[in-house]
Amino acid sequence: MPKKRSGGGLSPTQQAAKFLGVSVLAGAVLAGIALPAVGALGLAAKGSVEGFDALPANLKTPPLSQRTTILDAEGGTIATVYSRDRTVVDLKDISPYMQKAIVAIEDSRFYEHGAIDLKGVLRALNKNARSGEVSEGASTLTQQYVKNVFVEEAGDDATKVAQATQQTIGRKIQELKLAIQVEEELGKKKILENYLNITFFGQQAYGVEAASQRYFSKHAKDLNVQEAALLAGIVQSPSRYDPVNDEAEATKRRNVVLNRMAQVGDISTAEAEKAKKAPLGLKVSKPKNGCITAVKNASFFCDYVREVFLSDKVFGKTRKDRAKVWNQGGLTIRTTLDPQAQASVQQSLKDHVNQSDSVAAASTLVEPGTGKVLAMGQTKPYGYGKNETEINYSVDHGMGGSNYGFPTGSTFKPFVAAAALEEGRPATQEYSSPYEMPYPEPVQTCSGKPWMNTAGEKVPNESESEVGPYRLKEAMALSVNTYFVQMVADIGLCPVMKMTDALHVVQGSGDKLPEVPAVSLGSKGVAPLTMASAYAAFASRGMYCTPIVIESITQKIGNKQKSLDVPKSTCSRAMSEKTADTVSTLLQGVVDSGTGKAAGLTDRANAGKTGTTDERKNAWFVGYTPNLSGAVWVGSASQQVQMKNITIGGQYHELVFGGAVPGPIWKDAMTGALAGKDSPSFNLVNIPDEDKDKDKNKDKDKDRDKEKPDDGNNGDDGFIGGLTDGGTGDGGPGGFPGGNLIQGPGNGPGGRR
Repeated sequence: MPKKRSGGGLSPTQQAAKFLGVSVLAGAVLAGIALPAVGALGLAAKGSVEGFDALPANLKTPPLSQRTTILDAEGGTIATVYSRDRTVVDLKDISPYMQKAIVAIEDSRFYEHGAIDLKGVLRALNKNARSGEVSEGASTLTQQYVKNVFVEEAGDDATKVAQATQQTIGRKIQELKLAIQVEEELGKKKILENYLNITFFGQQAYGVEAASQRYFSKHAKDLNVQEAALLAGIVQSPSRYDPVNDEAEATKRRNVVLNRMAQVGDISTAEAEKAKKAPLGLKVSKPKNGCITAVKNASFFCDYVREVFLSDKVFGKTRKDRAKVWNQGGLTIRTTLDPQAQASVQQSLKDHVNQSDSVAAASTLVEPGTGKVLAMGQTKPYGYGKNETEINYSVDHGMGGSNYGFPTGSTFKPFVAAAALEEGRPATQEYSSPYEMPYPEPVQTCSGKPWMNTAGEKVPNESESEVGPYRLKEAMALSVNTYFVQMVADIGLCPVMKMTDALHVVQGSGDKLPEVPAVSLGSKGVAPLTMASAYAAFASRGMYCTPIVIESITQKIGNKQKSLDVPKSTCSRAMSEKTADTVSTLLQGVVDSGTGKAAGLTDRANAGKTGTTDERKNAWFVGYTPNLSGAVWVGSASQQVQMKNITIGGQYHELVFGGAVPGPIWKDAMTGALAGKDSPSFNLVNIPDEDKDKDKNKDKDKDRDKEKPDDGNNGDDGFIGGLTDGGTGDGGPGGFPGGNLIQGPGNGPGGRR
């Protein structure tokens, strides 16, 4: 009796017997009779055994791609995503009717023959030899499984798919040999289980569990005989026998399967006849794939999770490696999304800005001290139709956001103040702050080469009544442009750049902020998530934490699960506790009596800053409590809409500013997100008020507040801190040198409120 080789495989004699055994019965060499073209493969009769033995015998079975489920922080499903909709199940979780139906119609002698049905091969090969082409197949379930493995491995590569399915003798011979290996290693039951999990059943459903859910909205273990017969019949031609698109053809095919089940004794003739009279009983569940199907209006958050996965090296060395893991799927991703916060953000956006408005709004909430992104929403929903978009306005371009982010206006000023405080300037720092002044020069830079105002550009305040001197507290509350221009000239640009670097504030393009004075007035585009995360450092007393959206991931490969490492938030000290506490004290004044009064929360400690850019193309409110930070942007993604004499959310606005539209959105979003949550206090510092008789303009400001107590404007209805239409970025007419307002280079200095 022939012996097996030490490696556990078959000897050449055994392989020959398996492959060519029928030739012994026929009295001739099978290769010579049934494979007339085999000589081209080096498998002529004389050398058939050696040539067959030389073929690869190791089937590399890739993990089956499965659906990925993205969950919120409480375990609720946000969305399912997949390259192939598949859920792998054990054979015990597949209806016995389904097991019998697929065997009956595809390989009724499956349990009787080995890897190859020699009778079927001989019959098919003889017919093919007579016709001169491959006109009939005799593939067993094992061989079909091998072919499906090749198709699975090919993925979306059309060339590889074509190679895996090409009707050539060479591929068939390789398939035969690999089938021998699979049969010996796995056994019949495991082969059947694998086959039912890998096979395509049409309607984007791979594997019997996904197919059962798609066509009948039930688990595969619950399929009855007629349902099982329908699914088994689809396999031969998923498009031709698609019951959704051709019920009559699918019914005919189902009945063929039922007849075959009766013929082989799986069911009685009476059972078959009864099942044939039953309607198809479809209860179709439409494919729900991708972030576009996300619940809780979390499509953009879902998409951001995907971008994080594809960009973070913790999931693979290269993007290609990470994409392979993502497409393989089988992941259960638990995220940081807080359902309460997400619902509040989306409701607030809906209440204040309509989807059909000419402008959009976006809001992101971040937890101070952890970096967890708790909510992310916008008014233009995820989609491809009118008033829909694929662009996530809350994040950088590299993560699916706009090209450059959005100019932040005066929401940038707290960074300047923090830099000055870190440099040792007192919280009572005073500057002359005239209504209008040339941009001071020289201004020191990190490079050592001072910036010079070669074009003689000037910067005004919002109102002619805003004439200093001012101290920091009131200058922040009123958002006085000339004050912060003088502060930057005093401390230089390098401390400001160091502060924004520590807070990870970059342009929406991902580029560093330029070292030019105009940046201090918010001239450059930044993403809302970046701003919310930076302000969270003030809330956490100077600790900046990188944003995170993934809490944990488990991956299912086959029927086994393992945990994957996930990115962790990295927290670092961006400023001293005293500086952060001082900024919080200053920004509390903004919502108490300054430009952000309309945004102030009444039930808990809060702080924030308004921002409105040149020509009112962008309006912001960024604020925080000790336990939640949020940013709201309102504007046109194309930067083409000036928010003057405009209706937003059904409400007319003569002029839009940070305290008017973004402020109330922030207030409502934060109120709902924090409902029922703790209400901690800030660690405030004492900042002495200015001498009452020193500032003649205070009475004017108070009168102005009395006239319009509820609009949060505080005079923010005139010229915004910058020159209309901006410049070219080089100090040319109409803009600060190095200015950049809209989503592109050089368009003015930004603005004030």
